[in-house]
Amino acid sequence: MSHVAMNAAARRWIPVALALALAACSGKEETPAPAADGAAAPAATPAAPAVAAKVQSMGTEQLRDSASRALAENRMYAPAGDNAIEYYLALRDKTPDDASVKSALTDLLPYTLIAAEQHLGREDFTEAQRLVALIEKVDPSAPALPRLKEGLTKGVQVAAKRTEDETAKVKKDAEDRAKQLVEQQRLADQRSKEAEAAKQIAAQQDAARRDSERQDAERQAAARREAEQKQQQAAAQQASAARAAAATAAPTLRPVSTPAPRYPAEALRSSTSGEVLVEITVGTDGSVTSARVLRATPSRVFDREALNAVKRWRFEPVGAPVTTRRTLVFAPGG
Repeated sequence: MSHVAMNAAARRWIPVALALALAACSGKEETPAPAADGAAAPAATPAAPAVAAKVQSMGTEQLRDSASRALAENRMYAPAGDNAIEYYLALRDKTPDDASVKSALTDLLPYTLIAAEQHLGREDFTEAQRLVALIEKVDPSAPALPRLKEGLTKGVQVAAKRTEDETAKVKKDAEDRAKQLVEQQRLADQRSKEAEAAKQIAAQQDAARRDSERQDAERQAAARREAEQKQQQAAAQQASAARAAAATAAPTLRPVSTPAPRYPAEALRSSTSGEVLVEITVGTDGSVTSARVLRATPSRVFDREALNAVKRWRFEPVGAPVTTRRTLVFAPGG
C-alpha cells in the first residue's frame, strides 16, 4: 500500500475511532479515592518527554503502521508510548511537510483536551500532565493550554493542602486521644487511692470494735458465737468448694469408636516398635476437634499415623469439651 493510501485509510479511521474514544471516556468517570491518613501529598510526576523514546526511534513506515493500528484499536492518546497521537507526533518530526499527519494531529487534539480535563477532574495528575505535554507538543499555542496548566498546578496544590489538613486532623485526634487516656488513668489512680483509704478506715473501725468486744464482760459468750460462726463459714466454704469441684470436674469420656492406627510400612518391614503420647480435645458432640503429639518413641516414625487414628475416634456426647491424653502403642504383630 502506498503512503498516500495509508494516510487516507488512517484519515477514514480517525472520526470513527475518536467518536468511540469520546463515548468510552464519558462512560469511565471514576471517583478519586480519598487519600489515606498520613499519606504523602499528591503531586504530578516530573515532566517526561511528550513522545516516548521508543516511539521516536521508530522508522517512518513503522510509525505509519503503528498509528493506523492504534486508531483502529481506539488508542488515540493512551496508553503512554503506544497511542496514535505519539506516533503522529513522531511522524511530524520526521516528515514535517506531510499535511495528512498535521491533519490527523488536528483531529486528535480536541479529544486529548477532553481526556486531560477528565483526568484533572479525577485528580489523576500524572496522566493529566502527560496529556498536557502531548497537547503542547501538538500545538504550543492551543487556547486551552494555559487553563489546563493552571488547573494542573492548582489541582496539585489543592490536593496537597487537603492531605496536609487531613494529616493535621489525624495528628490532633491522636493527641486528643492521648490526653483522654492520661486523664482516664489519672482518675483511675485517684479512685484506687480513695478505695484504699476507705479500706484502711474500715479496718481501723473493725479493730476498735474488736477491742471493745474483748473488754466486754460477755467475751466468752461472744467468743462461742464467733466460734460457731466460723464453723458455719467453714462448712459453707467446704460445701461451696465441693460444688465448685463437682462443677469443674471433667466429664467421663465413653468411647464409641476408637479404630487402631495403621502400622507404617517401613516400620513394619524393619520390625520397629514404639509408642506415641497424644493430647486430644473431644467436643460436645463426641468428635475429636484437635490433636497433637506430646512425645513419640522413636521420634517422627509413628506420629502421623497416631494423629490420623485419633482424629477418627468418636465418644459419647459430653456437656463440655474435654482434653485428655492417650498413649498409642505400635508393636509388630501386636
